Parts: sequence; structure tokens; C-alpha cells
Amino acid sequence: MKVYLDDERATPDGWVRVYWPDQAIALLAGGAVTHLSLDHDLGDDARGTGYDVVLWVEEQVFTAGFRPPAMRVHSANASAREKMEAGIRTIERYAGHAGTE
Repeated sequence: MKVYLDDERATPDGWVRVYWPDQAIALLAGGAVTHLSLDHDLGDDARGTGYDVVLWVEEQVFTAGFRPPAMRVHSANASAREKMEAGIRTIERYAGHAGTE
């Protein structure tokens, strides 16, 4: 399953749309996610950001042997994008997973 986390953009064909980090995390925890595309700013920081998903994946990879999906960031927030991409690179290095489509 390809999961697309975003609050505003159109969902690409073939992707499952979620609006909040907890929804993305629930799908990831189910183990069927092969690709993950993340926005950062989701309209309500109290409910979380795309970075929260990166942190969850990172924790699961380091503590539970979780195999991460291919991950990318589509956020327009430049500083958040850099932070999220750095997290993804760390996840990929640790998991030995290229993470490309």
C-alpha cells in the first residue's frame, strides 16, 4: 500500500490518503505500507506533523527491527523538509534500505 499524508494536495492515483500522523502510523503498524509520502504542515500542529511519522518510524527501526517503507517528503516547508529528509536518511542507513521508488 502507498500512503500519502497531506491536508491539501490532491492524492496521486494509486495512493491511500491520510490527513493525520496517527492515521499514517496505524497503517504503518499494520505492516502493509510499501511507500510513504509525507507533508509536514497538516493544519493543526497539536495533532502532529509529518515529522512525527518520521520519528515513529525511526524509533520502530531502532528498537523493534521495523522494516521501513520507501519514504519521501513532498512538503513545501523547506526547513521541515530538510529535517525530515535527514531523519529518513538515518532510517535508511540503519535499516540498510535504499528507500527509493
